Amino acid sequence: MQQPSREGPPRCALGRSTLIMLAVLVGQALFASTAFAHAVAEGDKGYIQEITGVHLIPFVYLGAKHMVTGYDHILFLLGVIFFLYRPKHIATYVSLFAIGHSTTMLAGVYFNIGINSYIIDAIIGLSVVYKALDNMGAYQRWFGFQPNTKAATLIFGFFHGFGLSTKIIEYNISPDGLVPNLLAFNVGVEIGQLLALSAILIVISYWRWKPSFWKHAYTMNVAMMAAGFVLTGYQIAGFFFAPAV
Repeated sequence: MQQPSREGPPRCALGRSTLIMLAVLVGQALFASTAFAHAVAEGDKGYIQEITGVHLIPFVYLGAKHMVTGYDHILFLLGVIFFLYRPKHIATYVSLFAIGHSTTMLAGVYFNIGINSYIIDAIIGLSVVYKALDNMGAYQRWFGFQPNTKAATLIFGFFHGFGLSTKIIEYNISPDGLVPNLLAFNVGVEIGQLLALSAILIVISYWRWKPSFWKHAYTMNVAMMAAGFVLTGYQIAGFFFAPAV
């Protein structure tokens, strides 16, 4: 019978607890309302619609809040860094994602480029599916080649940014102070992304030291893929069956 180490509980138990913590994130995405994906909470929506002028701190807060509660963003980031070990590689991919979603979020709102929210959110759900399949090595087995992971991260970053810009456009943000407020919001998004990324890295880095990581890594990516399909299916159903506003 396996004896506990002197430093704490058995390693298998620690591995299971870490896996559970990561699975909670996937489970939340499976059952969370779409209000936490790209929509802004009703109270925040009212605030955005009513204020005019420059309000940097509130918009920084709103941007950070959006990213921390944006399950689709976090799931995609989890997929991106799942098998990245070196800090410079993590920084490269996270920067590509940030450049992508910052560009389309700012340009989309400024130039009033809106995309149907159901369609763009369905694509964002598929970005989670894509990354989970990539982590499982599906493309090498199915097609015999590896897609460019950096290009994919940047491209899907563009879609994530359009998802947010589409919602902001729907809330008719005041043109008075638009540019500074948008920049502040984007700063908040990046702060929220760093907070979420830090939490993910702490958990997954701890898990990687456990034997259970390689045992359950494939299962974890299957769960992420399932979450992506659920998010996508929900949006497609909304596109066809949601009542017109």
